[in-house]
Amino acid sequence: MMADVLDFYDEARRELPRAKANGSTRPIKIIPFDQIKLDIDQRPYVVKGLIPKEGLSIVWGPPKSGKSFKIFDLCMHVALGWEYRGRRVQQGSVVYCSFEGQAGIAARIEAFRQEHLTEDAPFYAQTMTLDLVRQVNDLIAAIRDYEISPSVVTLDTLNRSLHGSENSDEDMGNYIKAADAIREAFSCAVIIIHHCGIEGTRPRGHTSLTGAADAQLACKRDRNNNIELKVEWMKDGDSEGQIVTSTLKSVEVAVDADGDPITSCVIVPAEACATEKRGRKLSANQQTMLNLLHDAGKDGLSLSDWNEKAKKLGIGTKRHASLYDAQKALKDAKLVHSYADRWYAN
Repeated sequence: MMADVLDFYDEARRELPRAKANGSTRPIKIIPFDQIKLDIDQRPYVVKGLIPKEGLSIVWGPPKSGKSFKIFDLCMHVALGWEYRGRRVQQGSVVYCSFEGQAGIAARIEAFRQEHLTEDAPFYAQTMTLDLVRQVNDLIAAIRDYEISPSVVTLDTLNRSLHGSENSDEDMGNYIKAADAIREAFSCAVIIIHHCGIEGTRPRGHTSLTGAADAQLACKRDRNNNIELKVEWMKDGDSEGQIVTSTLKSVEVAVDADGDPITSCVIVPAEACATEKRGRKLSANQQTMLNLLHDAGKDGLSLSDWNEKAKKLGIGTKRHASLYDAQKALKDAKLVHSYADRWYAN
């Protein structure tokens, strides 16, 4: 991050009302090359290696994978300024939008309070279901009315706050604009919790969401039923591929009117599963196609490029289905995966 650029942003925000009064929507400043300096003291993160300080972060995974529990726990560490699994944290207020209602978030808060807290925390919940595109200005105004300057605003989940189609480029584009409006209003991190598609290989819906994100994290269960949060990619940083492994601990938080216990869960650290050994022998075609993806590295290959490279090596020239058969076998063996219309070696 560049010090002069940061100074410019601060100045621009102060000048914006004046610029609007003059008919302009955004002040423009040009910075000469020799005035652009790197500020090594700047900390561009909320949670180092996981959540950028200002930007959109997508956390996606299948139902019941522990996404909400995991991100709630992370947000509480931010609110309290506690180190998160050995990662530095920049303390700040959190606004957690639980669009699925109050009961679930209230139970999680009580479980966290009983398990960890002896102090108050700058954590605020919004529990109404909203049409974010239509009501984003109302949400921003409500946050300002409480005089909150959040470091993080969490939207849990995208599906419960989008009145439209996740597969529509227009509807998803408008949702991204609404999330960006929150980010710009508070210069904060916006965490969007989202579901996966049918195949479970990428976030559900239009790929414009992925294109707009500054970081993307996948949440899933391992074979021991632990929760894995994996950094799939981050626009700035070198934490891609890192995994935070946790498990859920049940906590009795209260007794209801019938005398029955009310329970919720807290997140606690867990040991990652050892890598499962694969004894399956690959055919010559399968090995060749796997090697092509390995050679492509982290950039992967589009399906058409992968097929073209394989055809040049004699695969699928006589029987096109040979390409599909090899790809399916590699995917079934969990040696490759597809994401945003590209294929990667695991």
